[in-house]
Amino acid sequence: MSGETQPPQALLPDQRLLNQVAVVAGATRGAGRGIARMLGEAGATVYCTGRSVRGRPATAGRPETIEETAEMVTAAGGHGIAVSTDHTVEAEVERLFARVRAAQGRLDVLVNDIWGGDALTEWGAPFWKLSTAQGFELLERAVHTHIITSRHGVPLMVERNAGLIVEVTDGDTLGYRGNLFYDLAKNAVIRLAYAMAADLHAHRVTAVALTPGFMRSEAVLDHFGVTEANWRDAIEEDRYFAESETPCYVGRAVAALAADPDVGARSGGLFSSWGLAKEYGYTDVDGRRPDWGSFFPRKVREIIERDTPPSEEDMDLFVVRTRLYQVEGDPAAADESARLRAYLERYR
Repeated sequence: MSGETQPPQALLPDQRLLNQVAVVAGATRGAGRGIARMLGEAGATVYCTGRSVRGRPATAGRPETIEETAEMVTAAGGHGIAVSTDHTVEAEVERLFARVRAAQGRLDVLVNDIWGGDALTEWGAPFWKLSTAQGFELLERAVHTHIITSRHGVPLMVERNAGLIVEVTDGDTLGYRGNLFYDLAKNAVIRLAYAMAADLHAHRVTAVALTPGFMRSEAVLDHFGVTEANWRDAIEEDRYFAESETPCYVGRAVAALAADPDVGARSGGLFSSWGLAKEYGYTDVDGRRPDWGSFFPRKVREIIERDTPPSEEDMDLFVVRTRLYQVEGDPAAADESARLRAYLERYR
């Protein structure tokens, strides 16, 4: 394939992944785009896959394309290659990895970030009122694609007894996520990382699950009517937005994992952008180090300690319930769970 060999270039300050090859499945926008960019920043050749290409966007209302992402990878210092791929179609995924094999002969990093479930998630409805057709389509997009992609990408890693698979999820606990199909999808990819790690142990290939925090994706910025330049203007509307992070934050987490010679010790685990930032010492691209894992529980404690009836406009009940889902299965959090339940009993 012409243009798929990275041209010679001056070594940039942080080119830890120079000569490494990555595939980011679902690189059109959001976390996938941020991950692809930061792998590029570290010098990698990055295949950016998805369905949205110039002149033919696949997601209504969203203008981002995989070609744009590939250009961002190259601008960051790597080599971006856009490959139109529908990861629900196994033949297209097979062609993708045949192309990687022919052009590169190796695969070092595989990121499964395909989601596509926003329009299919029916928030606020119990499971017996959900559309099964929509739910099954969500699972096909967000889980089946990950399995298909790993099935055809991992042999390139097994042949070399080396590689990293990253399953991108939402949340660093196994608690309920507020919607049955959403919960199944996000917990399923955590389990995929764990199961693949078991099968891959003898081959020295690492599989992990990774979550961002409150991420300022393109869609989130549009929702609040702000840009990356003035995102703080939205904090007045949503106080939790104050601890938000760019998609590049989780991208730097992936780059740090890929460059870690001891990453195998993490195989099968579930990690967060903010937790790995503390361990590896990276920051977000704006120089901040958001810590959603500390910020959110602190805000919940403030609600509990304030102990006033929530108004219809605020999100206190939702936030407290979300925190209860996160900790109720943790024996070490029994006291916190009891306080959260007591609050919900008083005010729900």
